[in-house]
Amino acid sequence: MRTYVLVHGGGHGGWCYQRVARVMRSRGQEVYTPTLTGLGERAHLLSPAVDLDLHVTDVVKVLEFEDLRDVILVGHSYGGMVITGVADRATDRIAHVVYLDAATPTNDQSLVDVAGPFITATRADGRMVDGMELVLYPGKDPMHFYGVTDPEQIAWMEPKLTPHPWKCFEQKLRLTNESAMRRIPQTHIVCSFHMTDSRRAELRAVSDGRVWEIDTGHDLMISEPEAVAEMLLRLASDVG
Repeated sequence: MRTYVLVHGGGHGGWCYQRVARVMRSRGQEVYTPTLTGLGERAHLLSPAVDLDLHVTDVVKVLEFEDLRDVILVGHSYGGMVITGVADRATDRIAHVVYLDAATPTNDQSLVDVAGPFITATRADGRMVDGMELVLYPGKDPMHFYGVTDPEQIAWMEPKLTPHPWKCFEQKLRLTNESAMRRIPQTHIVCSFHMTDSRRAELRAVSDGRVWEIDTGHDLMISEPEAVAEMLLRLASDVG
């Protein structure tokens, strides 16, 4: 048995891993799916204080209060920013880091720096609410960003999506323990449809060749939950 902490991306919540976690738990794994402050079922906690740093703290606190060690830490999309910060702050608790079609930042980079025009495009339908700029509003063709095409899956996920503070995407990640953090083994599970040869080569170089692909859209934990779960389960025996 291994301990997994699955961190969601922008506009989502721990709910998005429901089907992945069900498969993994049925196979004897311990799985945590925290929801970041201001999103999902914690949307009522949204405030101007919500930023990338707070989301990193959210997950670090889960590790500390649940006393989790030798964790396989997984992050999807924006969650790649979060788990990189968590691995920097809680290096001694992490056995492996998994980027699930996720941002892979270095020190002093924001999601805007990493994702460029793609993430900046989310501002087109943004709104100002109580002094906060919110993006990824549900109802404005959200599947354009998430790549889910199955009508049943869309019907399941769409009511659960929540807007996300733009502040999280433009805040730069500050790493203070980067050299040690980079020694944690990492795996990349990516969606084939937007991968390039240069990006594959880049990821393989930092992960000792551990780049696994699934032919699906960006929200692969929703569109292909069994395939994602099986890939994560491979790590239960591979990670020592």
